[in-house]
Amino acid sequence: MNPEARPVDPARLLQAARAAGLTLATAESCTGGMVAAALTDIAGSSDVFERGFVTYSNEAKTELLGVDPALTGPGGPGAVSEPVARAMAAGALHRSRADVAVSVTGIAGPGGGTAGKPVGLVHFGWTVRDGANGARRQVFSGDRAAVRAAATNYALALLAQAVEAAVEREAGDPAGRRDR
Repeated sequence: MNPEARPVDPARLLQAARAAGLTLATAESCTGGMVAAALTDIAGSSDVFERGFVTYSNEAKTELLGVDPALTGPGGPGAVSEPVARAMAAGALHRSRADVAVSVTGIAGPGGGTAGKPVGLVHFGWTVRDGANGARRQVFSGDRAAVRAAATNYALALLAQAVEAAVEREAGDPAGRRDR
């Protein structure tokens, strides 16, 4: 899955998930709930959007999502990494009733960046109850607001593509949709 840069219409995403009978969850760090807000700004989203986790601190990632503290602690890859993004998405799915989850963890700036992890670096994870999952790494430019807005749109695009792929996989399953 490689989301396009064009803006994603949250209402269309919700409509596609609704038509497929899929529910959504988010696990967010640097976006601070902006992905969940974009979805819940749409009236009637409660039948599709199951829940969102805002896990800004490493402790919250561990307590709410079950992220292994070794990943975020000394010697680990750090909170802004692919393994943490994957663990956040898996944790959101595991700790909810959702069918599809997306995660966002990054460095929105203006400070906090390093040569290896610059301001604007964001890792995304996604997972689907049927076992499909993945991760993406992006570096966005601009100020804090621009990075967070771009990360929000990218996460929505990942959700949209995960829903579309789940529908395609289900269509190819002659036994139909498995029980949740």
